[in-house]
Amino acid sequence: MTPPPSNSSPTSLSRRGMLQRAAWAASAAAWPRWAMARQGDARHDPFALGVASGDPSPDGMVLWTRLMPAEPGAWSRPIPVRWEVAHDDAFRRIVQRGTAAALPEFAHSVHVELQGLAPGRWYHYRFLLGDAVSATGRTRTAPAPGELEPRLRIAFASCQRWEHGHYAAWNDVCRQAPDLVLFLGDYMYEYASPKDPAGLARVHGLRLAQTLADYRDRYALHKSDPALQAAHAICPWASTWDDHEVQNDYTGAHGLGDAADFMAMRTAAWQAFYEHTPLRAASLAASGFGALQVYRALPWGRLANIHLLDARQFRDRQACRAEGSSGAGTVLPADCAELQAPQRSFLGAAQERWLDAGLAADSRGSADGSGTRWSVIAQQTLFSQRHYPSGVQSADSWDGYPAARQRLLESLARHAPRNTVLLGGDIHQNYVCNVFAPPEEASSASAPASAPAGRSARILASEFCSTSISSRSSTTQEKLDAIARHNPHVLLARCDQRGWGMADVTPGRWTNTLRTVDDPLRADSGASTQARFVVEDRRAGPVRDL
Repeated sequence: MTPPPSNSSPTSLSRRGMLQRAAWAASAAAWPRWAMARQGDARHDPFALGVASGDPSPDGMVLWTRLMPAEPGAWSRPIPVRWEVAHDDAFRRIVQRGTAAALPEFAHSVHVELQGLAPGRWYHYRFLLGDAVSATGRTRTAPAPGELEPRLRIAFASCQRWEHGHYAAWNDVCRQAPDLVLFLGDYMYEYASPKDPAGLARVHGLRLAQTLADYRDRYALHKSDPALQAAHAICPWASTWDDHEVQNDYTGAHGLGDAADFMAMRTAAWQAFYEHTPLRAASLAASGFGALQVYRALPWGRLANIHLLDARQFRDRQACRAEGSSGAGTVLPADCAELQAPQRSFLGAAQERWLDAGLAADSRGSADGSGTRWSVIAQQTLFSQRHYPSGVQSADSWDGYPAARQRLLESLARHAPRNTVLLGGDIHQNYVCNVFAPPEEASSASAPASAPAGRSARILASEFCSTSISSRSSTTQEKLDAIARHNPHVLLARCDQRGWGMADVTPGRWTNTLRTVDDPLRADSGASTQARFVVEDRRAGPVRDL
């Protein structure tokens, strides 16, 4: 298959041309023998950034790698890369093989979209270029539609600032052997390293990311970490983004500086996100890198349906945020009428409708057991309310969008999926919460003391928000203890440790384990369990088990 024509500069490609090139590269088109011969001998490791897989479906997934030339700019044309998928890690039983295009306009990244594999089973994969062979990755397909799998292990994580800690948490993820990793945002941070390195685990020499080259360099830095590479190779991932993939606290088209400059920077950042994430070419939608289709559903047979959200691209600007401010901060509700505006959205109207429809579909068959067992809402931050003793309210979390949260609560109450669990990250703290029904559903007179004031007694869902992989918390445990005392629905709040969340899902129980590293400043740090909670089938609300 002949590739669509390309100019040397990615900015010169039309949107249609960009989509055609991405779709062609993902199709694993056959290359002529002469093209393979010309690439001949790779005398360095072109696979230095590792391998990854993502977005598993019942018959396939996306395989990813990015080629690194021996010298920057050494390659200016498409490079054909061979790939193999096998039942065994020795590649004696090959299932599929082919050749994919590493295109210069996509930083020579490779996205191979596989089809035709058997549902619900593990595979091994690798890439080859000349004499160079990549690390071997392990991946799997999702179960067949209608299949009720006996077990699913999910790792969910977020926030891995390079300087604040080593990625020992990913070593622990590998030891726990999950079926799927959900990454919930802040894969990398756009900042330059602090001038004072005291107390940091490591530093880098990159400047504040602003251009496509800057963002590519930042992803290459993070992906050079061996623990992160190992976690990508252990199982498929499904990733979404938060703010630091572009700029701290940006929302939609709102960022710092000149609007046109910001939009150019955002486009560059989103292109780099696609280039370094195992996403399907269809995520480019119809507008190239001016928009990415990041929210999506990941069905796991009948056991679970994962609604992976995008809480940045379509979000309204934070309420009462000062023009030119570098962060959203907090507001006093009495001083910010905008906070309560009913039209303000955290997800955007289209995504709200999509999620509402997905929750409605999850609820079908819940009465007779033929429907989705666990409805999972995987998003960036803490969904539950945090009433601060000082009276202030967070502007950058769901607390800053109360009308949007109310609409989601009403959707959950209206459709009543069999079991709903919310997963989050962003705040660098572990939280476990009961999620209560909207206050209109029942009178406050019937609400027990454990329910927040003005809320119904009925628990709609369970929430688990995991701490950061490495990024430091900006608060103290004393302050979190005070928050927990003012919020009866908060069952656990901890800010003092870094780590990740592990969910063991069966048809009858969701077991959530909060894993934390002993010392984030050590690459070889051990890890342990901070707490464990369970949610029983048809009985919303986490119960502490450890």
